[in-house]
Amino acid sequence: MSILSDWEIKALSLGDKLIEPFVDHVVKEENGHKILSYGLGSYGYDIRLSPTKCLIFGTPSRGDCDPKKFNPEILKETELKEDESGKYFIIPPYGYALCVAHERLSLPEDITVIPAGKSSYARSGIHCNITPAEGGWEGYLTLQINNATGLFNRIYANEGIIQLLFFRGKSCMVSYKDRKGKYQDQPKDVVYSKV
Repeated sequence: MSILSDWEIKALSLGDKLIEPFVDHVVKEENGHKILSYGLGSYGYDIRLSPTKCLIFGTPSRGDCDPKKFNPEILKETELKEDESGKYFIIPPYGYALCVAHERLSLPEDITVIPAGKSSYARSGIHCNITPAEGGWEGYLTLQINNATGLFNRIYANEGIIQLLFFRGKSCMVSYKDRKGKYQDQPKDVVYSKV
């Protein structure tokens, strides 16, 4: 298994629509303002946080969080705010949020994606716990974001949130798409846990 380089990611994105929308360079500034970078890097692609939705795990007075019977009532939507730094959501101290990626992925059967956090966020106490997307998967990634600090923390919409690393392996016998994986074709919305 080998990691894909920039030219391979670009070729797959322009030909097979691996990433949509696709930006073929690193964007570090927009409208004269520095931003958290997104776009094509040397060996990966930094995706953006969509401004459409950010759901925070609340503090229910009773009950529990069950991945087999997920109750969306334990989540509360947080407001998209804006100031001179950009558009952002606030994650409360030690909070955990579900958000969605701006870009859509369409993975060939021999490509698997491993998401990794961005250093600027990690140094601010933001950890992104994203699971791999297997060959054949399509859709918008649901992003799991944790604020590991005792402070309120910002995550910026329309700016880089996670780096994706693409790996090519030998063709599998049954792809995620073939086995009709439960998270296939995720919409541009938060998708809850399923069994």
